[in-house]
Amino acid sequence: MDATKRDKIIFWTATTLIFLFEGVMPALTSQTELAKEGIHHLGYPAYFGLTLVVFKIGGSLIIMIPQLPKGLKEWAYAGFTFDFIFAFISHYVVDGMGFQTIFPLIILAILMVSYVYFHKLNPTLKSFQSIG
Repeated sequence: MDATKRDKIIFWTATTLIFLFEGVMPALTSQTELAKEGIHHLGYPAYFGLTLVVFKIGGSLIIMIPQLPKGLKEWAYAGFTFDFIFAFISHYVVDGMGFQTIFPLIILAILMVSYVYFHKLNPTLKSFQSIG
């Protein structure tokens, strides 16, 4: 298998996992009592959950659709990074250390794989790391 094909497989696998965890699952479960209780448990108002779901679905679509502008994808990757970091912090502050606290960091690692391979497949695009 050549490197480009391998890179595409890694990129699409990681990106599809993000799409499923951050786009499809929130779209299907955001209005359940469990999801609403989860937002309340962390101390956030109810409207925050709906706002978060809208941005998660939008961001996951942005990173999945190849024809969208690369700069827009950078913003989606950045938004997800902040989301996962703050989810980790929220769970840690409220619940202490546990799987629920670590899980956002696992998803962040998958996101970083997607981001790195996005740039491997689009080498002419400057990343946030190379600006400046």
